[in-house]
Amino acid sequence: MTFSSYIKSWGVGIKSLATGMSISMMNFWRKPVTECYPENRHTLQMSDRFRAVLTMPHNANNEHKCTACGICQLSCPNDTIQVISKTEAAEDGKTKKVLDRHVYKLGQCTFCNLCVMTCPSGAIVFSQDFEQSVYTRSKLTLQLNQPGSVLEKKQA
Repeated sequence: MTFSSYIKSWGVGIKSLATGMSISMMNFWRKPVTECYPENRHTLQMSDRFRAVLTMPHNANNEHKCTACGICQLSCPNDTIQVISKTEAAEDGKTKKVLDRHVYKLGQCTFCNLCVMTCPSGAIVFSQDFEQSVYTRSKLTLQLNQPGSVLEKKQA
């Protein structure tokens, strides 16, 4: 190593140190963006792409869009969703597949969004409800085809 390359490496090191210190000082004087979580629980806004709990929206007549096709169950990589259907006779004499239970295991979900993307009728969506702590695992198994099954159980 020559003397000139030794001095040059010192110069590169000092320049690198100055760059890092300037970035640190910029962040030191910047306004903090910390959220005061427990106090602002009701006003906290999550990002639009945040995935918390799978829900099945119901309209005012207590109806949902699920046709019990089972595509969401097939697309789930770890069997988080179970679609249990039954056949009923229609008024015209034909049999029709009807949703009996739509079981969702929140504790096993990887929140991959494959079930929502593959649902042809748009019957299931992810909600923004991020507080999901419970004391027993049995409360993490939810039945989605009941209106308000997620929110009402969490508040009770």
